[in-house]
Amino acid sequence: MINKVTTLDEAMKDIRDGSSIMVGGFLDSGRPDTLERKLADIGARDLTIISMCTGTEKSELYRVFTQGQVSKVIASYIRFNPVSIQMILKDPKSVTLLPMGTLTERIRAGGTGLGGILTAVGVGTLVEEGKQKINIDGRDYLLELPIRADFAIVHAYMADEMGNLVFRGTKRNFNAVMPYSADFVIAEAEHVVKAGEISPDDVVVPGIFVDAVVKV
Repeated sequence: MINKVTTLDEAMKDIRDGSSIMVGGFLDSGRPDTLERKLADIGARDLTIISMCTGTEKSELYRVFTQGQVSKVIASYIRFNPVSIQMILKDPKSVTLLPMGTLTERIRAGGTGLGGILTAVGVGTLVEEGKQKINIDGRDYLLELPIRADFAIVHAYMADEMGNLVFRGTKRNFNAVMPYSADFVIAEAEHVVKAGEISPDDVVVPGIFVDAVVKV
């Protein structure tokens, strides 16, 4: 058995300039606040942040933006983060906005080895510019490519020493899909227990997909 419980410093040590990072959470629900705070402290720059939203002015992720660490964003909602709004106004190519369903499924495709997903969302609008259109049974679909990242930072209610994760309520959100699609996954957990103490029926993300667990 590999014990994946480690310190915050050790878990985040390999994040460097140019890293792409998936950040779990839905608005303020289930955000990996401790890991976001450490990301700001590390100060790595030229980051690509992939998240449902870019946080609020009260979130730890907001400091990552205010410190100029982020050069690219892939998200569904940026309204509460003035810095990410300025990014899209200054350079529209720096921010990619996707419907939540499309973002979720592109991330899922990245984790399952699919070549992409087909969706009718955006057909006939500016969204389809530059994308391959495929007609199936008389209906047009856009090919949306898979999304992967170097790192994923997520928040779990409970983890065991092997990295098996349990989520509670709405905190499951993007925290449950991102670990499959990143090369290195760091989970902060409110409770950490011995291997075998979590029922297999309760495991949402198997430990095989998690590289480091930090108790918070």
